[in-house]
Amino acid sequence: MEESYERAAGIIKESKCLIALTGAGISVESGIPDFRSPGGLWERFDPMEYANINSFMNNPRKVWDMFFSMKDIIGNAKPNPAHFALARFEEMGICKAVITQNVDNLHQDAGTQNVIEFHGNFSRLECLNCGSSFRRDEFELIDMPPECRNCGNILKPSVIFFGEMIPQNALIESHRFAESTDVVMVIGTSALVYPAMNIPYIAKRVGANIIEMNIEHTSLTESITDVFIEGEIGTTLATLQSHIERLILH
Repeated sequence: MEESYERAAGIIKESKCLIALTGAGISVESGIPDFRSPGGLWERFDPMEYANINSFMNNPRKVWDMFFSMKDIIGNAKPNPAHFALARFEEMGICKAVITQNVDNLHQDAGTQNVIEFHGNFSRLECLNCGSSFRRDEFELIDMPPECRNCGNILKPSVIFFGEMIPQNALIESHRFAESTDVVMVIGTSALVYPAMNIPYIAKRVGANIIEMNIEHTSLTESITDVFIEGEIGTTLATLQSHIERLILH
């Protein structure tokens, strides 16, 4: 494992444009379970029934039952050492962008400025009727769905439902970075879902190194990954941070 850290730190030191691709695994240590894992949200709520845009349009109050189950988990979560490590990499000028599939806002809470969100952000609410937007913390969200203060329509969390398009600007920006990067850190994701799955492969085609950090091997590991670091992300990314700082700052 020590050799993997040294290899990864050496690659990162020589990098001119590093990006990170993150998934649910980076937030598990913040208390947010992977929705697809045993005991996750999708065991209690059928995603095609509760997380589909048509379901929200037809019965928003029912869909909000699922979000009430999410709000305390996500609302009480705090960034863990992995989120702070990526923020530190940005501060050092190493990481140019974090592309995330998460909706928990923890990258921003840790201090990362350039975050590209594929699936939106649960800290914001939007009105599909008049286009107004609000911060989630402007509403108490006890047991009644929040209503738009401008038109009275039930608000929708600013997350991407099944049946909705990934934001066009997120697609454009992520592809732009993937085509110009020389290192991609794949962190806490198996990258099996579009559009995240495209990012490491696009980057590999232009000659980028792939550093993968996951709790287990993925389809990337034996195909395009150059350095694989196995373990809980909060621990491994903090360890990698110490190697990089020692290499670059001393």
